[in-house]
Amino acid sequence: MRRRKFLTALGGAAIALPFAARAEKSALPVIGSLGGPSAGLDAFADAFRRGLKQMGFVDGQTVSIQARWPKADEDIQKIVSDLVRERVAVIFTADNIGALAARAATSDIPIVFVVGLDPVAMGLVSSINRPGGNVTGISFQVSALEPKRFELLRTLLPQASLVGALVNPDNPNAKNHAKGLEAAASPSGLQMLILEARNIADIEKAFATLARQRAGALLVTSDRLFNVERRRLVEMAARNAMPTIYPWRDFADAGGLMSYGNSLTDAFRQGGIYTGRILKGDKPGDLPVWQPTKFEFVINLKAAKTLGLEMPPALLAFADEVIE
Repeated sequence: MRRRKFLTALGGAAIALPFAARAEKSALPVIGSLGGPSAGLDAFADAFRRGLKQMGFVDGQTVSIQARWPKADEDIQKIVSDLVRERVAVIFTADNIGALAARAATSDIPIVFVVGLDPVAMGLVSSINRPGGNVTGISFQVSALEPKRFELLRTLLPQASLVGALVNPDNPNAKNHAKGLEAAASPSGLQMLILEARNIADIEKAFATLARQRAGALLVTSDRLFNVERRRLVEMAARNAMPTIYPWRDFADAGGLMSYGNSLTDAFRQGGIYTGRILKGDKPGDLPVWQPTKFEFVINLKAAKTLGLEMPPALLAFADEVIE
């Protein structure tokens, strides 16, 4: 097993947290969480709670986490308005739209965000180092990592002439994903096939296109849909014998060939720490926007063996972890 740490800025994607909702009033400080239950994402909620615990707060004992999420008959603005009216102690959001809605709804209730876009460009904060106002959080630059994933895939499969890239067109970073990958592929003369997918049916169609076009490999971009459906995505890649690199280690843990990206659990833990610091009296405007500094490159040798691939020594040496 190999592990390394990289001290470089990185980015990630916004993800809903599966906290249980509580309708009853609580005498404890209340954290209003914008994000409902999502299958397979419990680890991020647990990481958030660990961060809170590091600051001395335990859900249900010294603090109450109340999750709200949009339903068919209500939108995110109404949910935020409800949290503001209830005067929660802190609003935590792991959603780009939720962060903007919260920022527009209140200038005094502290807001901690996890977003996949530039928070300054979004208008959430004045600057990274001195956010100002009532908002701070964690920012991922997800599109910045796609060229590196392409490079790793290229190192594994130097003879590939066509590589697919799975992109959700509804993702705010979709255009940046595509532009970055096409720019990375251009110097090598390799053709990049951008495949759009908004749901699981689209993902299945994408694999059919890859087979029809005889693509040599697939790169999965950072997106909440792909993470939620990671097990099915990994299964499709195995069924189609498609060498694939993924954005987060959760995919490699689920049987995927390779993953390279930030540690999302570490980022959500930091979100819990920031929330705890605010509950203790720190002002959000004085807390710099936290940008993750840890990358993880994980190789699943079992998946490689199934695909009949031999990992180059350079990739094995670069890996943070090799799953035997």
